Amino acid sequence: MPYIAVSALSHEGLVRDHNEDSLAVGPWTLCATVTESPQTLLFPLGGTPVVVAVADGLGGHPAGEVASSLTARRLAAAGTALRSEDDVRGELRSCNAVLYDAADDDPDLTGMGTTVAGLVLSAEQVLVFNIGDSQVFEIAGPPGAPELRLLSTDDSPPPPPGRRTTNIVTSTLGGTVVRREVEPHLRRLPAAVGARYLVCSDGLTDPVPPEELAAVLAGEDDQRAAFELWRAAIEAGGPDNITLALVRIDE
Repeated sequence: MPYIAVSALSHEGLVRDHNEDSLAVGPWTLCATVTESPQTLLFPLGGTPVVVAVADGLGGHPAGEVASSLTARRLAAAGTALRSEDDVRGELRSCNAVLYDAADDDPDLTGMGTTVAGLVLSAEQVLVFNIGDSQVFEIAGPPGAPELRLLSTDDSPPPPPGRRTTNIVTSTLGGTVVRREVEPHLRRLPAAVGARYLVCSDGLTDPVPPEELAAVLAGEDDQRAAFELWRAAIEAGGPDNITLALVRIDE
């Protein structure tokens, strides 16, 4: 029977003093904390959807770790019911409302926000979603020479001349004093044995260029690759929280 293998980790990097990222893998969550090494979880690829999502709390705003934790926990709780694009869209809008409701109840949380990106995998389809600059890639190409194909939509303006990235994000869950609605990015792919995906925060993709990410992913051991991706971000200066999940459909 086909199954889903997810190798994941989360770390605060070298510059941040705490981790504002959170992760949802099926019903399991890792919220605003640190893993010492990658963890691998297996799920049957059947009729019950499995969600894999990374939420990156907004730096420079209050309580980014609260925003990412609330989002990851809601997605983990709702994951098995996310069977269509409308289901995912509605749940992300509910996550957005929950952040604003929490801020209404506690002024210290006013303006908190998070990005989110992920997959919902089932026997028939893979639903890709994101809001913000966390990213989802398909790991395509022949074994030993993979290519990264961006599936998510980066909610960032073009970077300044001479720079590859920017720290400006134009759409997030929460993140403003005045409540605003969100329009998630969604796409649907067929579920296929052998498919591989990378879901990550910009703490990985900002310091490590795509060609270096692809070189690390040339191996077949996803748990080792997850560690090597983290190490590449650390060796590039580790300027932000690093959270990632490698997802593989296998049999």
